[in-house]
Amino acid sequence: MPVGLTGVSLRAVQQKDGWLCCAGLVLRQPHAGVLGMLELQVLLNGDRLQHWALALLINAALIAIAQRLPLLTRSGWVHAGILGTVLLGSLDWAGWWAVVLYLGLGSLVTRLGFRRKQADGLAESRGGRRGPENVWGSAATGAALALLSLLPSAPVMLLRLGFAASFSAKLADTFGSEIGKRWGRHTVLITTLRPVPRGTEGAISVEGTAASLVGSALMALVMLQLGLLQDAAAWGLVTLVGLLATLLESLIGAGLQQRCAWLSNELVNALQTTIAAVLAMAAAEWLGLA
Repeated sequence: MPVGLTGVSLRAVQQKDGWLCCAGLVLRQPHAGVLGMLELQVLLNGDRLQHWALALLINAALIAIAQRLPLLTRSGWVHAGILGTVLLGSLDWAGWWAVVLYLGLGSLVTRLGFRRKQADGLAESRGGRRGPENVWGSAATGAALALLSLLPSAPVMLLRLGFAASFSAKLADTFGSEIGKRWGRHTVLITTLRPVPRGTEGAISVEGTAASLVGSALMALVMLQLGLLQDAAAWGLVTLVGLLATLLESLIGAGLQQRCAWLSNELVNALQTTIAAVLAMAAAEWLGLA
């Protein structure tokens, strides 16, 4: 067996407690740089590159058809195509459908009571259409976790759980924000509980918080049905983490965002989804769910 393991099928290589097991042989783990090259070879093998090319072609064709729908701006559709390619290439159709359904559910709740929100100056700009900044503010964390799951040594189920939590938290935020802005009766600032106008950064209401819980549970259910979550316990964990991350996002909006002009809503969204993914994965490890 050559020292560098050149020519060995890397799908047969497993890492266990600092050792490499290959074709029934146990070898001491090589230098980290060598292991990195092994994992890179897996990502760049012919089958994988063909898979990525097919994912790109499929998404290009689908975006060409779907861009007439009033969901995204023109540039937003381009970036959605890039995101779709990443997810189809890394998580196959389950990951792709997860984000398509997230986009559909988020767009649907945004349209609820839109005229009233528009009259009150609380509606999303561009008629509710999302741009590139919205695409990546919502999906950058999930896309990164999806790509990490391709590494041979990756804890795939744990990363998928983090992926599910990031999108459940984001849909919880969208549901809470859109329902709260339209139907929230008593809106208070989360840090002081003092009444504030609807749409204020960091504001919460009973109606909006309940909607956040529904949004998180719904997105977690989508993830469960797609096979990205293992069981009901994982669904429950992701649902609760999605709600918690949304409340933490309100704290960030009421505090840090007011002091930092550079902290845009999209950056706050990315921070929220990252918090959700980290919390979910840490809790799953602690509870033995992944």
